[in-house]
Amino acid sequence: MAMADRILTGQHFMNGDEAIAEGAIAAGCSVFAGYPITPQSEIAERISYRLPQVGGVFIQMEDEISSMAAVLGAAWGGAKAMTATSGPGFSLMMENIGLGMMTETPCVVVNVQRGGPSTGLPTLVGQADMMQARWGSHGDYGVIALCPSSPQEAFRLTVRAFNLAEQYRLPVFVMSDEVVGHMYERVVIDPETIELVERRRPSQPPGEFRLFEPGDDLVPQGMPAFGDGYRVHVTGLTHDERGYPVIDAETQQRTVTRLTEKITRNASRIAETEESGLDDAEVVIVCYGISARSSLGALHLAKAKGLKVGLLRLVTVWPFPDDRLRAVADRVAGFVVPELNLGQMAREVERAVCGTTIVRSVPHAGGAIHEPAAILRAVEEVLAHAA
Repeated sequence: MAMADRILTGQHFMNGDEAIAEGAIAAGCSVFAGYPITPQSEIAERISYRLPQVGGVFIQMEDEISSMAAVLGAAWGGAKAMTATSGPGFSLMMENIGLGMMTETPCVVVNVQRGGPSTGLPTLVGQADMMQARWGSHGDYGVIALCPSSPQEAFRLTVRAFNLAEQYRLPVFVMSDEVVGHMYERVVIDPETIELVERRRPSQPPGEFRLFEPGDDLVPQGMPAFGDGYRVHVTGLTHDERGYPVIDAETQQRTVTRLTEKITRNASRIAETEESGLDDAEVVIVCYGISARSSLGALHLAKAKGLKVGLLRLVTVWPFPDDRLRAVADRVAGFVVPELNLGQMAREVERAVCGTTIVRSVPHAGGAIHEPAAILRAVEEVLAHAA
């Protein structure tokens, strides 16, 4: 089915969850497997009736563990596949997310974050799953995680997540949150602006093809679907380039290093930031997701008071844009980092800048978003300290 036949076009009034569902369809998603959980259920509800309209399949699984397993299986069956959940379900998915990382399975996992831990605040906002996205499953592997701050961006970044999953062969995270998921705004969908990355199929015949043979970008160069006539072995065990288990330190070093470096070496191509007022800024607000909306309000308050403040929004949180933060750190008095957790990404900013400037965390445990005035106070404290 052509893109123009499967996606909505024009202007729409929808919330962020609905925009994610439409972004998945625009990206060519044909399988969704998931389990209901607040505040992502609107994604499943929307896609449950939209996917069949475009020839796709919606499956409600018995839990999040099986949902992630079904998504991996669908991907190896040749489909672009995704799931969506929130914090407790994200925790349950972690073992199979690790399987997806080891088997280099392209798929998309959406986490509409809410307040935690445990059941926490099912209907209220949080951003405390950011480190879990990076380190949640055991072992070492590279990660890509995108953070929308509006329904429009939720649509765009879902499309981009599918593209990155295909380009770098791994599960990619869309780390939304309850407020972005439930806010209604205008979403403009123009098929002419959407470019898709399709799955690379093997260029060698079955007898010569090696499933995990990397190219210059460290990414395997082809992925056949089950039934295509290729004899492949897909396992979570440490494996060689054929996919066959090899249990020794040399193979582990080679395999796991490549899983990590295929992201870190390409970080400059993957990372995306949105920046405002950095040229003459004395303090920079570093933000992501819904906290960027409060930060924008704080920026306007600061400008009204004549303060030189800039904003650096992390559209891509993982891989973290270390080089960009370091470049900015050399010429500012400090960073202010508001987030709906107790300082997770603020620590990444501290690590990136290596003590060259002040990093002031503005933590909030969730349940509500920051007041812009609270962020402004932190900005003024950093300026006072630097004076």
